[in-house]
Amino acid sequence: MKKLTDKKSLILYGCSGLGVNMLNIIVGSYLCSALLVGGFKEHIESWTYLNKNLVVAGLWAVLIFFAKALDGVIDLPLATFADKLNTRFGRRKTAMLIGIVPMLVAYVLFLVPLNNEATILNTVWFGCLLCIFYTCYTLTMLTYYATFSEVCETEKDTVCLSNTKSICDVVYFSLSFALVPIFIGFGINIRLVALIFLPLVLTMVIPFILLKEDGEYAPTEKPLSLVRSISVSLKNRTYIYWLLTVSIMTVGTQLFLGGINEVFSTTGLNMTVVMASSFAPVPLTLILYNKVIKRFGLGVAYRYCLAVFSVGMLVMYGCCIFSDALTALQLMLIALFGGILVSFAIGAFFSITYTVPSYLARKELQDSGNNVSAMYFAVQGLFEGIAAGIATGLILVTLKDYNCIQWLPIIVAVCCMTAFAMTFGFKDHLAYMDKQVENK
Repeated sequence: MKKLTDKKSLILYGCSGLGVNMLNIIVGSYLCSALLVGGFKEHIESWTYLNKNLVVAGLWAVLIFFAKALDGVIDLPLATFADKLNTRFGRRKTAMLIGIVPMLVAYVLFLVPLNNEATILNTVWFGCLLCIFYTCYTLTMLTYYATFSEVCETEKDTVCLSNTKSICDVVYFSLSFALVPIFIGFGINIRLVALIFLPLVLTMVIPFILLKEDGEYAPTEKPLSLVRSISVSLKNRTYIYWLLTVSIMTVGTQLFLGGINEVFSTTGLNMTVVMASSFAPVPLTLILYNKVIKRFGLGVAYRYCLAVFSVGMLVMYGCCIFSDALTALQLMLIALFGGILVSFAIGAFFSITYTVPSYLARKELQDSGNNVSAMYFAVQGLFEGIAAGIATGLILVTLKDYNCIQWLPIIVAVCCMTAFAMTFGFKDHLAYMDKQVENK
């Protein structure tokens, strides 16, 4: 595959997945909830499809769980499929095309109930569409992420591409949590909102323009079976240690993303402002992260992010313990300060989850000829999925059930500092990634 050597192409390529990720968050965060009226207090006619239940709640809960579980398990066989596919059109472009077409069909059909009542037929219909959507979304994005190690020539290029992708992640998070409620406030139904965001999927045309594939396997590449591909991945001790480290970090970050709103729910603070302070500065804070990683390598840069994120959590915890002693303005200033500290790390956390598997997959290809780039992202996704389940399923629910949600920032800080300690166990080639390139 032809490398993308100029910075403009890398930045453009990093923007490719924005639209597909946006559709995914629309489905998971809004459309699934829109089938039931429970939980909505205002603008119910806009938040829901028809201002009534359209699915059987118990069965729908089971089908959502099944779709989520399938989304995690299906990563591994789809990664093997994407890595082994061999076509004249180009295996990566073919795999993305196979994924994105049925994904879009499922997305549009998800806006159309079979009838206007809460029936088993409707419930099964939406459950099947959800499984198709998640499966095809996974194939599309897994293949796209796999190309990161193939289009980048150096670690510097990988970091540039990963940083761009992390900024795009911030963009679609912001669009989702800021614009959607605004549209709903104007009385626009959630189904129409979903269609408004649909054109963003055109960003996925970028890989089809920029990717220059030879079509056939390179002589040095070895197509691997599912079992062999998993075996190669799990034998890489550096990769496994990375998975353990990033999983512990993910528990912390998912707790932050999933529960910080509830932490501040009793303080009277405007969470839109607080979250804006955490995400808006990310493009600027990534500049500092890049300077650190170029001078000291990935190990030090990652530790810097974990440390500053932990401090930001402790600052936010201060809002909880001093909520009765401080004025609203003082609380807001403390929360904003904590949010700004978080912004120095949150974008880098997104970036590093693309950088490391891309780098290790490229090294595996160079050392052994085994192309397992999609599998590296798939296994990491599986570990991150388990970590997210522990965070939002076990820990968050327990904190809420025992009415001690205020301890969430402390748990997040503990998780991040544990990951901080583990980074000292990185192998030199990972710990000094990018620094070595700069010093050549």
